[in-house]
Amino acid sequence: MIPRKCLSPQQLERIAKIIGDTSEGLTGSQIGHALLQYGLKDVDPSNTKWKRLYNSFAESQNQNNCSNKILWFIQNVVNPQAYSDAKEFEKIRSKINEILSYVGYELKPDGQYRQITATTTITEAQTRANRLLTDLKARNAHTIIFKYCTAELVDKNYFHAVFEACKGLFERIRQLSFMQADGVKLVSYVFNHPVLIINEYKTQQQKDEQKGFEAILEGICKMFRNPEAHCPKIEWPMEEQDALEILSLISYCHRRLDKAQRVTE
Repeated sequence: MIPRKCLSPQQLERIAKIIGDTSEGLTGSQIGHALLQYGLKDVDPSNTKWKRLYNSFAESQNQNNCSNKILWFIQNVVNPQAYSDAKEFEKIRSKINEILSYVGYELKPDGQYRQITATTTITEAQTRANRLLTDLKARNAHTIIFKYCTAELVDKNYFHAVFEACKGLFERIRQLSFMQADGVKLVSYVFNHPVLIINEYKTQQQKDEQKGFEAILEGICKMFRNPEAHCPKIEWPMEEQDALEILSLISYCHRRLDKAQRVTE
């Protein structure tokens, strides 16, 4: 068996707190059963859950000078088959992977490990473990999306990620059109006048397409930009899946703007 890299005491503590979380982690009896089943000593059974796990992890690593048994334990308790809620599994897996990335390991969605290039900074580790950021890159989302909201995506602040991406979209329309209005007023003038065209704008079909694009932009403004500008975050919940789909739509708009032409009078 290949000896796996040791984790630092701080990393062991963070993992123990995730698995032993009072509301989301294993119960005390589940911890005792899992430690016994996966070859770790329950050296401090009377302690709090996370300290009990930490002491078992530390004892194993000190004795074996590797993290093999700890990784085996994590793999078995953070296993997709042990969860009835896929979102809950992904939430725990993401937290664990942020820590494991520092030693070059990642727990895949199927519950198996793979080796990765070890991270060295907090931002890099958070980015690596961020599922929304990964999904956007996998979809080949427009690069301008990341220019405006990478920091919010890394922080998993979906509300402000969408808000910043919306602001970035309308800022680009201003830059391309040389117009200084905003929101629906900007969109209506630029694409209805038109100042910018997304096609040759000759046939009725092309004019209808232009009108449809204008409607998409107005919808983004009314549904996502304006409410977020005026409503407190607590009153406008933004789920990860919602953010992914909204940002994908904004990415599509940027791709159409890539080929937009300014009408010369």
